[in-house]
Amino acid sequence: MCGIAGIISPDPKPRIGPALLSIEHRGRDDEGVFVSKPFGPNRLKVCLGHRRLSIIDTSSAGHQPMLTEDGRYAISLNGEIYNYKQIRAELEAKGEVFTTRSDTEVLLKAFREWGVGCLEKLNGMFAFAVWDDAEKTLTISRDRAGIKPVYYAAAGDDLIFASEIKAILATGLVKAELDREGLDQYLTFLWTPDPQTVFKNIHKLPPAHFLQWKDGEVTVREWWDLKFDEIETGRSDEYWRDQVLETLRRVVDMEMASDVPLGSFLSGGVDSSSIVALMAARGGDRRVSTYTVGISEEDLRYDIIPDDAVWARQVGKIFDTDYHEIMLKPDVAELLPKLIYHCDEPIADPAIITSYLISKAARETLTVLLSGVGGDEIFAGYPRQLAMKMASALDPIPAAIRKPVLGAISGMLPGGLPGKFTAPLRNAKKFTKSAGLDFEDRYLGFGTYFTPDAKQTIYSVDMRVSSAAFDAYKYHRRYFDNVKGADPLNRLLYVDFKTFMPCLNLAYTDKTSMAANLEVRVPFLNVEMLELTARMPVDLKLRGLKRKYILKKAAEKLLPHDVVWRKKAGFGAPIRAWLRGPLRPMVEDLLSESKINERGLFDPKEVRRIIDTNLSGKEDLNLQVFQLLTLELWMQKFLD
Repeated sequence: MCGIAGIISPDPKPRIGPALLSIEHRGRDDEGVFVSKPFGPNRLKVCLGHRRLSIIDTSSAGHQPMLTEDGRYAISLNGEIYNYKQIRAELEAKGEVFTTRSDTEVLLKAFREWGVGCLEKLNGMFAFAVWDDAEKTLTISRDRAGIKPVYYAAAGDDLIFASEIKAILATGLVKAELDREGLDQYLTFLWTPDPQTVFKNIHKLPPAHFLQWKDGEVTVREWWDLKFDEIETGRSDEYWRDQVLETLRRVVDMEMASDVPLGSFLSGGVDSSSIVALMAARGGDRRVSTYTVGISEEDLRYDIIPDDAVWARQVGKIFDTDYHEIMLKPDVAELLPKLIYHCDEPIADPAIITSYLISKAARETLTVLLSGVGGDEIFAGYPRQLAMKMASALDPIPAAIRKPVLGAISGMLPGGLPGKFTAPLRNAKKFTKSAGLDFEDRYLGFGTYFTPDAKQTIYSVDMRVSSAAFDAYKYHRRYFDNVKGADPLNRLLYVDFKTFMPCLNLAYTDKTSMAANLEVRVPFLNVEMLELTARMPVDLKLRGLKRKYILKKAAEKLLPHDVVWRKKAGFGAPIRAWLRGPLRPMVEDLLSESKINERGLFDPKEVRRIIDTNLSGKEDLNLQVFQLLTLELWMQKFLD
């Protein structure tokens, strides 16, 4: 796991140093720089930079950027290619000779052999750049699921790219400016969808895409897509259960390949517990190290997430893991600005704090952790997917009746009062707000925090004018259109796979783990598992009211029944308690009338109303308050 950066400009060498220094946390084992000879009428040079966290072939032979013997190709890779030994054997059969044990050399020579066609052969998580000195072409690629990030900015003939936005800014070639359309999307979702960012002129390369620069022209193309057009019917539940179990066993084994110590996140849920069970079954000289977060009863008083630690302890005992439990009592007011800096963009999910603290604790003894991220996206594990199924039962009721009745019910329900009915009341209120809408709007509504009307109310006059032509849902609707013929549930999974998963869950997992100099691997997003679940009938994912049905049936072979079928907790943090406690002074200061007026983006009276309404418990607006707070901290870090 590493950090990559690169520049195409007439004089890139002096600028690559500050870029690599800004992402030093991504790899402290080594640094490397390659600079090409000048070319073209503008005497451009290509500069590739690399920060290394050694995982496979930790010797100096794995130094990057790496060049072919003839100097034609140069590569800078962030990530791991899990099937590199198989690709190496294929290349050796063609007469290729290798001088290292690294997956980087295999990828470099695979690109020389097959060009971008090599991407389809790769099983891994990666973002990499290859310079072809003969063709004067730079190719930047990203893995299928978007596990590893890459950003870019093009200005004239120049191109700048990096694993993190801060490295692009550190070159001095791009100025940090707010992109108002990205802001509009952030307020809608808590994050911005690819390829948008909240920085003007800086873009994310979407998952499963490659970018090519040649003669100052930039083209972006998709090289893989998740498809549901080969559904296998007529097979028994037992067949699919065995397929899931065998595939999960194989990919966990594959992703445990490492020349350094590794362990696993452990939430006590079915995803991470299954991974731990398979890691333990694999055996070895040392016990599996696991890391868990516990939350105090007082902090959970206002929240909807139960304490995972009770279940994680049980799983830890069953498999005799080297169990580590971190009680979540951070100095959140001090930690939050740091993590917003590491995330590059405002990500208003308090799980960034939990993820970082686990990663930091694990890094004291490990270099790699396995994670259950992705299980919910491919097996339908989120409450909103179940809510969509329940809401469909209301579709026979005419919309003219359905919408106002559900809207009235939503208005009567309290949103944020503490007590044992906190979670069900809050969920019921959220459900009734969107359940009356049509299919696509309903699902988008379940994932919306500031609605279009709410944004128009909170925006300043200037922002209302700026945002008049914005459509925050344009990328989501495009993805819905891509799978018009698929089953409704698979359409939801596809949209999440393209948006919510890479832009939120994978984004903060990468940034917070790399902030601790730790690599995180996600077996559920291995291509073998992706292709298996894409072929499954949908009733194996959501059967009746049972989410992740076939995964849980497979997990029964590994785990106790009560662990498998426990109520889903979700990975998060007690933001509702924090906003009433340690973060409240920060909210009052940074979201004060004078600060809001200074920015000129929002109406200070509406911001104050949102804060007060949330504190009263009449509405659950905790994440909206957290969005505004996170945004202000981000602007201070990057724009001021």
